[in-house]
Amino acid sequence: MSDTTTRAPTIRPATPADLPSVERLLTTAHLPLDGVADALPTFTVADADGELVGVAGLELCCDNALLRSVAVAPTWQGRGLGRSLVHRVIADAEGRGIRALYLLTTTAEHYFPSLGFTTVARDAVPADVRATAQFREVCPASAVVMARPLPGAGASPA
Repeated sequence: MSDTTTRAPTIRPATPADLPSVERLLTTAHLPLDGVADALPTFTVADADGELVGVAGLELCCDNALLRSVAVAPTWQGRGLGRSLVHRVIADAEGRGIRALYLLTTTAEHYFPSLGFTTVARDAVPADVRATAQFREVCPASAVVMARPLPGAGASPA
């Protein structure tokens, strides 16, 4: 396990070899694994001395994307690593010309406004995002839906 003497993690794109560690992090965080293997090429991970200690996923949906699978190892929580991972995913989405990022959460609706996300109605979410397994099947209907328009995309979410 990592401790406070470990150097700052390296944030990098996920590789196929990261899948078992990503799945362990998500399982520890009680987050779903559905679709992770397929979306892994657009995930970002944090590596500290050879140990995966954080993950954030970008699931592409045509003109929009879903921010998903944000998890940080317990020993690294409270150090800003989750925020750094989300900022990297936002930058990646901007670089891809994505119009807006959406997310579903049952536990972090108070965290994401500080990263530019606002709550939106489920029926205001574009069809490409509503078509994802996360939206249709994995996350409960009680999950809070949030959106963040991306600069230069020329349109606001929904």
